[in-house]
Amino acid sequence: MSADRRSPLVVTIDGPAASGKSSTAQMVAAQLGMRHLDSGMIYRSVTAARLRRGDAPRGDAPEHWTEPSVLDAAAGVSLAPGATSFSPQLDGVDCETEIRGAAVTGTVSLVAKMPRVRAWVNALVRATAAAHEIVVDGRDMGTAVFPDARLKVWLVAIPEERARRRILQRTGRAPTPAELETEAAELERRDQYDREQTQPAADAVWIDTTGITQEEQVGRIVGLARERR
Repeated sequence: MSADRRSPLVVTIDGPAASGKSSTAQMVAAQLGMRHLDSGMIYRSVTAARLRRGDAPRGDAPEHWTEPSVLDAAAGVSLAPGATSFSPQLDGVDCETEIRGAAVTGTVSLVAKMPRVRAWVNALVRATAAAHEIVVDGRDMGTAVFPDARLKVWLVAIPEERARRRILQRTGRAPTPAELETEAAELERRDQYDREQTQPAADAVWIDTTGITQEEQVGRIVGLARERR
């Protein structure tokens, strides 16, 4: 079934880890006058909400968290629309700094694996898209969340290129051969682990970013989005 052209435009950008989804989505949204929505931000916000509550009887160990307890904490999570994106809110207060901290980073993968939590996050993303034109990136945005999106993009790049970009972003310099080898191997392991959540939609447009600049890949997506509008 094709998407309703009267509904707000949704552009999904999926792909493996370190394929440049989030930064590309931000730039695409800015050029199209849309808002960027980072689905990972929501999982981080839910994780932060649960960490705030603690779990004193069991030492506050995240591995003991239950889905009902996480979903109960998630009730305090919301998104506030800004000019070009959404800011995460916990109990009505911006929590951007908190969700990027080490505690959340070390725990969010446990939360993201919970099926009912994934369903809750997906419902929030869909509700946001019903009211705003969005460019959304994640793992399964073009399949599980927006199967009828007017434009679905699948970004790919060879592990070595993704490793180079990740190290450059993290350190501000080009990687050494040893660093590149280690990072690429880690990304390949991550790809294998994430395989079930990172399958492209059958009608996704594939863009291999290995040999092109970010400006070029953004330009391609912007052009496709304008066609579908």
